[in-house]
Amino acid sequence: MRQRAAVLCGTAVLAAGAVTAVPAEAGAPLPADAPRPAGIGWKACGTADYPTLQCASLTVPLDHGRPDGRRITLALSRVPHTAKTYQGPLLVNPGGPGGSGLTLAGFVASSLPRKVAAQYDVIGFDPRGVGRSEPALDCRPGHFAPVRPDTVPSSPAVEQANLTRAKSFAEACGAKYADVLPHMDTVSAARDVDAVRRALGAEKINYFGYSYGTYLGAVYAKLFPERVRRLVLDSVVDPTDVWYRANLNQDLAFDDRHRAFTAWIAKYDATYRLGTDPERIEAAWYAMRAALAKKPAGGVVGPAELEDTFLPGGYYNGYWPYLADAFAAYVNDGNAAPLVEAYENFGALDAAGDNGYSVYTSVQCRDAGWPRDWDRWREDNWGTHAKAPFMAWNNAWYNAPCAFWPAAPRQAVDVANRRLPPALLFQATGDAATPYEGGVTVHRLLRDSSLVVEVGGGNHGITLSGNACLDRYLAAYLTDGTVPRGEGAADAVCATLPDPRPLESKAASTSSRGSTLHGLLGFRG
Repeated sequence: MRQRAAVLCGTAVLAAGAVTAVPAEAGAPLPADAPRPAGIGWKACGTADYPTLQCASLTVPLDHGRPDGRRITLALSRVPHTAKTYQGPLLVNPGGPGGSGLTLAGFVASSLPRKVAAQYDVIGFDPRGVGRSEPALDCRPGHFAPVRPDTVPSSPAVEQANLTRAKSFAEACGAKYADVLPHMDTVSAARDVDAVRRALGAEKINYFGYSYGTYLGAVYAKLFPERVRRLVLDSVVDPTDVWYRANLNQDLAFDDRHRAFTAWIAKYDATYRLGTDPERIEAAWYAMRAALAKKPAGGVVGPAELEDTFLPGGYYNGYWPYLADAFAAYVNDGNAAPLVEAYENFGALDAAGDNGYSVYTSVQCRDAGWPRDWDRWREDNWGTHAKAPFMAWNNAWYNAPCAFWPAAPRQAVDVANRRLPPALLFQATGDAATPYEGGVTVHRLLRDSSLVVEVGGGNHGITLSGNACLDRYLAAYLTDGTVPRGEGAADAVCATLPDPRPLESKAASTSSRGSTLHGLLGFRG
């Protein structure tokens, strides 16, 4: 992944000097008599971090094709605008699918420049099935309880144990939510977004999505192009390979990111005492995995749980110092306690995690077709594992319920769009969860869009995370619709932030804003 991204970014870097800022036609503030939010009963629900947050709920049809049928409830949040200039609602989504967006509204409103945020009602929401929305899905509570079977199916028995888990989860979802699953998909969620728009009394919306939220935004824009005022997509899903092929592509990129982690450890041998050779450090990680297969750490961290624990490091390098400490303690001192603590902090799922996974599978399995022949999965994932062993089989089993899903899939959405105002896209070259090529693809599919690239960056979710260069482009766009214009693969480039330092250093802690954001975005989407 990094080699292909480097080739594309070579063009972007050359073009950066020719960047010009162009105000978007839809960039003007709304007139004084523009529709204001109406029809929703907002109540105060502020927190210490976000004291002006308000909450509400909205009922929408379960089946938008039957508007008079069964209703479900969406949970909403809002930070209201305070400026005289009002630019309408800014709906925000953290991705997933399955991520809660209620707190994200407070984060975005407090992280944008004050003058910019004051001009918007920043609206968060829990998509259908998520969090405080009703019904909130939980197909099989405790599905990820430790210790799970080894993810690598090294024998027929291990493969069968994992297959049984995947089938059991799909069957449990079908038994509990047979009437809901046919309506758990991105198109239905996009129609929910438009129902929120109508309830807010807004002719158009502004939308800001991370990760899977970029796909939701692109689908909304395809269905309702005339309702889009501004569109920000950060860490962009490639809509041309949802979702089976997308996950195989992720595996390759996560393996690259894991090697970046071991190379980072090699720079700090005085701290971690794991050596200065990244390949030897990587070998030590896999030796740790093999040891945990024989004796799980603390009786809870086997090989599957180890992968779950280190996966977040592929999303955000701010976790690397914590993961490296746990790794080094186990290898150097035989001390498993830090590894168990790291699992509890980064890998273990609580009830909210069970809900998120239930929605994740329900949406991805319904959104597009998946192979129903397990021989295809076996061949593809062993082939990927040979090149990228870090997450290949863990990711395969995470998505394996889709091979047995009880709700028929729909057709994937072609998001190509020539009817939008200029959209603004952000993408890191080394992003593992949504590889760089996705940003380039969507840039091509959305006419007049602009792509800002973080060169050398590997984090997932890059705006409002401490990079002032990226945030300047975001603020300019939300202020008056200004977008950069360049030539080549990207319209503008920003240098990545430095990697973190070990925890013992005074400079160890990364941007608290970055840590907060990645806690809200979660993992796997």
